[in-house]
Amino acid sequence: MFRVAVVGSGPSGCYTAQSLVQQDPEVLVDVLDRLPCPYGLVRYGVAPDHEKIKSLQNNLRTVLEHERVRFLGGVQIGSAGVPAARLRELYHAVVYCVGAATDRHLGIPGEDLPGSWSATEFVSWYSAHPDSVDDGFVRGARSAVVIGVGNVAVDVTRMLARGTPELSPTDMPQAALATLAASRVTDITMVGRRGPSQARFTTKELRELGTLPQTRVTVDPRDLALDPACADPSALPAAQRRNMEVLRGWVGTPPQDFRHRIRLRFFLRPVELLAEAGRVGAVRFERTAPDGRGGVTGTGRYEEIEAQLVLRSVGYRGVPLQGLPFDTATGTVPHLAGRVLREDLVAPGEYVAGWIKRGPTGVIGTNRSDAKETVTSLLEDADVLVRKEVPEEPLTALRAAGVEPVEWSGWQAIERAEAALGASLGRGVVKLPDWESLLIAAHEDVP
Repeated sequence: MFRVAVVGSGPSGCYTAQSLVQQDPEVLVDVLDRLPCPYGLVRYGVAPDHEKIKSLQNNLRTVLEHERVRFLGGVQIGSAGVPAARLRELYHAVVYCVGAATDRHLGIPGEDLPGSWSATEFVSWYSAHPDSVDDGFVRGARSAVVIGVGNVAVDVTRMLARGTPELSPTDMPQAALATLAASRVTDITMVGRRGPSQARFTTKELRELGTLPQTRVTVDPRDLALDPACADPSALPAAQRRNMEVLRGWVGTPPQDFRHRIRLRFFLRPVELLAEAGRVGAVRFERTAPDGRGGVTGTGRYEEIEAQLVLRSVGYRGVPLQGLPFDTATGTVPHLAGRVLREDLVAPGEYVAGWIKRGPTGVIGTNRSDAKETVTSLLEDADVLVRKEVPEEPLTALRAAGVEPVEWSGWQAIERAEAALGASLGRGVVKLPDWESLLIAAHEDVP
């Protein structure tokens, strides 16, 4: 029997497991995750009001319920957990699908002021990630600035403007729902350092902002005029052309009778977060202009935008996993077609897939082809890998080392507990927001 461990149960991990069992009728796959819950960013990164995307969990569930796939949650690999070297002893091959777990920084003064957060921290809070903390994101805030113009920036902007009627039917944790319902944030400015034609959001996400009840979205006409592609968008790819059409429709000044006002600004580069009463009070931006080579250059002109809440959404970055090589320049594990490289040599039995392999690029579906490439490499090596002696049952060895994984029945118990919590609140499924409640639910007696 050929035993493979997949570390990470998000899309890249599930697609890796799926590809393995589809192509090798003898392989047994254990999908390990640090969290007691599967699905990775589909559970903890997709906005709660995006039910269609969240329904991808049903496809990932099919993978994890395959007869030759086993989910083992609550298993830490590396620091303070099972060493990577020990994991290699328990399985013929290990595929690391650990994503990109941290955010890029702006590197400007004031970035660490109270009230300044990464967008990922905000997303983790309203998505009930058990590592998140409620540090009063919106408490006392009237104005918010979101730095970045990708889909995550659009998500957090939309969440700040959503009302209770739209959020209550979602699986958002009750505390986050109550906090956002009481929020006094009325003005939200989403800012990009380059032009509107270079923004990374998709048209579908962008259009959603214009459908929010009691919300007016506006674009500064000066920003459109500064972008050469706005005058003649015919040379742009279709997606960017559609974005420009949407943005043009929002040019103007918002009336004052709307509950929320969202402003989209471009050609502004953050240079400093300014303090007021010991926390962030405004963001200072330098006006930029196209440099003729696809980038921007500073103009020496500055403006300030008031904000008691700043959410930084400027990209993700991989972090080192103890026991694995790591390229600090790219934030990825060095590899050759998914095979881990140690000092430029292939490390037998070690593989990577997903963001830790290629960087935080692409959409969820990109992980499918990425995983297939890695699995192709792994199965080409299988004849050699299977000769290594491994324990007949790695789970026994893990338990002997003090690891008590949350198996699939434990995850199903969490699902039941979340459904019961929602019912008690007069809502649908409501996520359990912390480690204690998740682990208590996971170890309830399974019928």
